[in-house]
Amino acid sequence: VNLSISAKNRLIFALDVPNRKEAEKYVRALGDTVGCFKVGLELFIKEGPDVLKTVKQNSSASIFLDLKLHDIPATVRSALRSAATHGVRFITVHGSDGGSILQTANEVKDLGLEVLAVTVLTNVSESELGGLGYKENLSLRQLVLDRANVAKESGCAGVVCSGEEVALIKRACSNHFKVVVPGIRPLWADVKKDDQSRIVTPKDAISNGADLIVVGRPIRDAKDPNIAALKIVEEIESALSA
Repeated sequence: VNLSISAKNRLIFALDVPNRKEAEKYVRALGDTVGCFKVGLELFIKEGPDVLKTVKQNSSASIFLDLKLHDIPATVRSALRSAATHGVRFITVHGSDGGSILQTANEVKDLGLEVLAVTVLTNVSESELGGLGYKENLSLRQLVLDRANVAKESGCAGVVCSGEEVALIKRACSNHFKVVVPGIRPLWADVKKDDQSRIVTPKDAISNGADLIVVGRPIRDAKDPNIAALKIVEEIESALSA
């Protein structure tokens, strides 16, 4: 486990809300408790880059722009440079198309933008790989590991993967290669209509080597989101000190 990142700064809250007003409510409530806010497709398409200003004006937390860019290298390169001008710390690109897209990460390192490659979405199960066009005997873990290795060799700061693959990637790619884990479900969380298939607790994710975890619904749906976030920070701390 990389101990250089504090428990608070390991927690990313997913602003999976429909508009800027809702986003601002959560940023104000959680700005002192979480280290980073994730802005995804729904919110970014609805509000545009102005929502990033809302985060910056109401907290000192970092911004994770989760757009999963997937295009030709020239287009991705331009998008990354634009993101850097908005003070974004992390941004995602799809890791499925190999090195040429991922190598654009090298061109924005000096701008303070960390590019994370998405290996395989956490709602995908191994039984679905054949139907997606992969050879029948390919394991999900091997696919994730292969994509993580390409991302590291291409210059990405890290990857996004499920908690089940963290230890595998850390062993193969070194402790300095960031691993970000979504699909986090604390034991006390009651998430209705859950579409995640590869889930882990905050403690297990951190114990396995995750640098950062992304939590949305367990905090957002809680009676008191700030208390829920604090409980997760405490769980991260207990994993770090174990």
